[in-house]
Amino acid sequence: MDDADLVERARTARENAYAPYSEYTVGAALVTADGTVYTGCNIENANYSNSLHAEEVAVGKAVSDGHREFERVAVSSGAQDGVTPCGMCRQTLSEFADDELVVVCDEGDTNRSYSLGTLLPDAISAETLGRE
Repeated sequence: MDDADLVERARTARENAYAPYSEYTVGAALVTADGTVYTGCNIENANYSNSLHAEEVAVGKAVSDGHREFERVAVSSGAQDGVTPCGMCRQTLSEFADDELVVVCDEGDTNRSYSLGTLLPDAISAETLGRE
C-alpha cells in the first residue's frame, strides 16, 4: 500500500470521528508487519482527558487482534494541515515500533513523511526502564 492509499484510509476513518467539542476530526490508518491495515478516529468526551486519539484507537484495535509490530501509519485531520501524532500517541506507537516507523501526514494535496525516531527521539522504552 502506498502513502496515498494509506492517507485515503485515514481520511475515510476520519469521517467517523466524534469531535463535538473541538470540531477537529482526525483519522489514522496503521499498517502491521503482515500488511493488515487498522483504522481509528478521534472520540472526544466532555471530560477531555477521557478522549481517545485516532492513533490510539487504531493501535488498540491492532493489538487486541494480536498484532505487535507496525510498519507505517498515516494521520489526517479535517483541516488537512499536516497534523502529526501528539506526544502521547508517539510514545504509544514507539511501544510497538522502532525509530524507523514511517509516519505519513496528510497535507491536503501532498503528504509529508517522517520517521518515528525523528518525531520522538529518546522515547521511553523497556530498555530505559531497565526491563531489557
